Amino acid sequence: MYILVHLVLFLLSLLVLHIIQKTYVKSPQMSKSGVFRWRLLMNSARMNDIMAANKDRIDKLRELVAYHQKRYHEEDAPEISDEAYDSLVRELRELEGVGEEGESVANQVGGAPSEAFSKVTHKVRQWSLNNVFDLEELQDWEEQVKRRLREEDITATLTYDVGHKLDGLKIVLTYEAGKLVRAATRGNGVIGEDVTHAARTIRDIPNTLKKPVDLTCVGEVMLSEVEFMRINKERQELEQPLFANPRNAAAGSLRQLDPTITASRRLSIVVYDLDSVDLKDTGVKEPATQEQEIHLLEKLGFPVGEHTFLAQNISDVSKYYEKWKAKRSTLPYNVDGIVVKVNNISLQKRLGYTAKAPRFAIAFKFPAEQSTTVVLDIVLQVGRTGVVTPVAHLTPTRIAGSVVSRATLHNEDQIKRLDVRVGDTVILQKAGDVIPEIVSVVTELRPENTKPYRFPKKVEGCGGDGSIERVPGEAAYRCATLDSDFIYRRRLYHFASKTALNIDGVGPRIIDVLLDEGLIKTPADLFTLKVGDLEGLPGFKDRAARNVIEAIEAAREVELYRFLVALSIPNIGEETARLVADHCGSLEKVQTASVETLADIHGVGEVVAKSLVLWMRNGKNQELLSELLPHLNIKNPSKRKNATGALVGKTVVFTGALSSLSRDEAKSLARTAGAHIASSVSRKTDFLVMGEEAGSKAAAAEALGVTVLREDEFLKMVR
Repeated sequence: MYILVHLVLFLLSLLVLHIIQKTYVKSPQMSKSGVFRWRLLMNSARMNDIMAANKDRIDKLRELVAYHQKRYHEEDAPEISDEAYDSLVRELRELEGVGEEGESVANQVGGAPSEAFSKVTHKVRQWSLNNVFDLEELQDWEEQVKRRLREEDITATLTYDVGHKLDGLKIVLTYEAGKLVRAATRGNGVIGEDVTHAARTIRDIPNTLKKPVDLTCVGEVMLSEVEFMRINKERQELEQPLFANPRNAAAGSLRQLDPTITASRRLSIVVYDLDSVDLKDTGVKEPATQEQEIHLLEKLGFPVGEHTFLAQNISDVSKYYEKWKAKRSTLPYNVDGIVVKVNNISLQKRLGYTAKAPRFAIAFKFPAEQSTTVVLDIVLQVGRTGVVTPVAHLTPTRIAGSVVSRATLHNEDQIKRLDVRVGDTVILQKAGDVIPEIVSVVTELRPENTKPYRFPKKVEGCGGDGSIERVPGEAAYRCATLDSDFIYRRRLYHFASKTALNIDGVGPRIIDVLLDEGLIKTPADLFTLKVGDLEGLPGFKDRAARNVIEAIEAAREVELYRFLVALSIPNIGEETARLVADHCGSLEKVQTASVETLADIHGVGEVVAKSLVLWMRNGKNQELLSELLPHLNIKNPSKRKNATGALVGKTVVFTGALSSLSRDEAKSLARTAGAHIASSVSRKTDFLVMGEEAGSKAAAAEALGVTVLREDEFLKMVR
């Protein structure tokens, strides 16, 4: 409501200004210069209105961004992800209207150097990079580059040096006559910290170069994923605070007063830039391009990026980006995007710098799995089993490569735990194909007079008078009465869906027509339809009617597990239905099974068992089955041969896209090999099979020590 009120007031002010402008600017007495001054005045007025409406939020954002900058750059103890921080910075820039070049805390470089270290004034100022998040923004950056260059420069020499954006700590190395004399952190870009004592323990940093040159170069100190896990395991055993991520661990390791601690951490470095160099009397030609600069650094003895690439145009850059977006999980170190630089060094000098960043380079970030946004409303959504799920309606935000405006809040306990309120700024998370969820609230940006959310007593979409009730022993609310038209429709949609009976072409639109015309009331009614019943209905031509009837006929034969899924039994999803079907072997045995029998099935448990038994014993459900079964041929699962091999009895989870087979095919292979399939990683998971673009499951597996299999390793095990 807070956000909406300010938005309405702002739009009304724009409307009034527009009306005044229309009546006054068109006056014959108004000169061209007067029109120009008037428009400047109007633009200024609009900006003042925006600033006034958002002043409180701007002030809070400035304070919050400064706080997180200090936690990240100076204390090596970030409290939020880089992605959530980037999102706050982008919002602050937009509200201030300063962009990436203006004076703002959002454009500050690094942090203040620590008093624990000697200070170093950099010979060449150090910069950070501006970011873009999609191809359109990258193309806009290129247009800005072209506007600043002459036409002959663009056509003849505008190519791009591209490489990984490494997630580590920037270090500035200074050599005199080929000897390392100083290593310093970036600090605030002008003054850094002297960490020479620690840098000398990093094996990748040469103490002596292959040529006796004077130079200053820049690199990224990093920690591999394997080493990160080892260090955190040691810290856990010593009951020390764990590092949040490899970058945090690398920074904490380099900024040690005791160099033996740095040496024990096995840091590595990639050098990617040459700030200054004196090559006289060496016979070496000074590099004219970024590509030549990297080759020179390598010849002098520095480790450089293995995957740098010379792009002829932005299309080449985009292909490189897509390639490594898919393959980044295969790298031994963290990358969060790619860096794009104008290759020609003379053009770099011509383009110059803003107050914060070079104009000739940009970071093209991979899709963020976290972002910040504002909760506009909390709406209760009724599902086909009558479960009432709270859903947050959000200010649209880009996350994991797509724009989202909804996020699940799961249940009442989750809302209370997070204390999510309408008007709150929240951190949103999405990984892979997982539904977006709110992970925390940025309470520093909470508007005044917000109230904790309370579940209502009645919800539209439930049966009877709309009453809802909390399920004893569970966190979920359900409709007290399940006879609403809304729930009936949701169940029928699901019954015909791909995961259930898979009635091809019969989706929600056709189900709605059939219900509205009174042709069906229950699932069984679908199998009594004839072509003539459908002809003449809205959207049905002769062929369409026959296609629907043919699809329904094809669905009469259905596997037992699919039939169980189609019945909308609470807590029974595809994997659970497979386990029950395989164990019982027939519908008759499922109907008569006890809670104890079902609960003993590996992967089922008591809650699911009780839910299934209660459903089967319910009189209305028994009536539903008696009407439906005469129309169907239910295929019982075939008895499998006793499997042998490494996957027998093991629990397997899949993540990411596999290249040689679909997810369903992979699961089928694993089941045939005797494995149990789970949807999420837990301590009971034995193997995680990881494809391309793996999400948060990969990180969870590493944290829990779960064995991760590549696709080829998995195929060897099952074949």
